Amino acid sequence: MSTPIDASIPDLLRLLVVPVFGWAAWRDVQTRRIPNRTWYPLAALAVVLLAVDGWLAWNGTALETRAFAVRTAISLGFVAPLVIAFWWFRAFGGADAKAFLVVAALFPTYPAYGVLGWTLPHQQTLVGSFSLTILTNTVLLGALYPLAVLARNAAAGRFSSVMFVGKPVAWDAIPDEHGRLLETPDGVTRNGVDLDAIRMYLRWRGLTLAELREHADGLRDPATLPAEPNPPGDGAVGPTDDVAGNSDAEGVSADGGALEQSETIQPAEVPDDDPWGTAAFLAGLDHGAYGATPERLRDGLDVLTSEDEVWVSPGIPFVVPLFVGTVVALTYGDLLFGMLRLVGLN
Repeated sequence: MSTPIDASIPDLLRLLVVPVFGWAAWRDVQTRRIPNRTWYPLAALAVVLLAVDGWLAWNGTALETRAFAVRTAISLGFVAPLVIAFWWFRAFGGADAKAFLVVAALFPTYPAYGVLGWTLPHQQTLVGSFSLTILTNTVLLGALYPLAVLARNAAAGRFSSVMFVGKPVAWDAIPDEHGRLLETPDGVTRNGVDLDAIRMYLRWRGLTLAELREHADGLRDPATLPAEPNPPGDGAVGPTDDVAGNSDAEGVSADGGALEQSETIQPAEVPDDDPWGTAAFLAGLDHGAYGATPERLRDGLDVLTSEDEVWVSPGIPFVVPLFVGTVVALTYGDLLFGMLRLVGLN
C-alpha cells in the first residue's frame, strides 16, 4: 500500500512541527501568549531525531558524515546563537526564540519528501542547513508586515511618521489591543509603553481605563493608591482573576471616583512627586513590566487619559511568519536562493 508522502520516518516525524506551529501562530495572534509546554515535546523529538541522524551519518560514507557535521554545526553553532542574540536585543520575544531554537535542533539538514512525483523541498541551497532556510524565509515574510501596514494607512489617508509600524486605535479599544504606544505627551515615539504594562497597572489599582479617564485629575495623586493593591497579573487581554474594574476596590469610591485623601491609606514610601504612582507600582513588582519605566508608564497614562485616538504598534506576532516560512520551506524551499536564481545571481 503506497503512502501519499514518500519520506524517511525521521522526516515524517518532523512534519509534526506544522500543526504545532500553526496552533502557536493562532495563539500568538489571539493572546500574544504561548505556553512554554508547547515546545517541550518538539524539543524532545528534536534531540531524538538528531541522535538518530547522527548515528546514520556516522555509519555512512565519509562525505555523508562530513556533510551532516558541517550542517549541524551551522544550525546549532550559528543559527541558534543568532536567535539568542535577536532575543537578547529584543528583536523578538521569548516564545519566538524558543520556537527558533526548536527549529535549529529539529532541522539541521534538509528533509526530503516525495509527493506525487515531486521532490520537496524544491529550492535547496548550497549550504544545506534547513534551519537557516526557515530563518531567512521567516525574516523575508516578516519584512512584508510593515509594508502592508504602510499601504493600509496610506489607503485610509492616515499619515504619520510612524505609519509604517503602527495604526490609530480608539481609546476604548486599548484594553483589548496588543502592542506598544507610539505616542507621548511630547509627540510620537518608537519606544512607548507596552499595553500589557498598562493593563497590569490598571489591575493593580482595580480600575478600568474608562474610570481612569473619567477621574484622571484625582487619580494622578499618589495618595489615592490602594492600601492593598490587587495582583497585576501579566497584562494578558481578557478575563483574569484580578479585580480590574471593581468599583469597590480600595482607594476608589463606589461610583468609580477617587476617594478623598482622608478616606484611603497612602502606601508607605510613595513620593508626592510620583504622578499616577507609577514608581510605586513598578517597585512593588517581583518581575518586570515589559520594559516599562516610571516615566514611560506615566507618559502612556497621560496620553490615554487625554487623547481619544492614539497610534499603536501592534508588533509582529513573529510565530506567524515562522509558521508560514516553515510551510514554504517544506514545500518550495529557500525563498532567498529562489529570488537570487530568478535574477541570475545564483
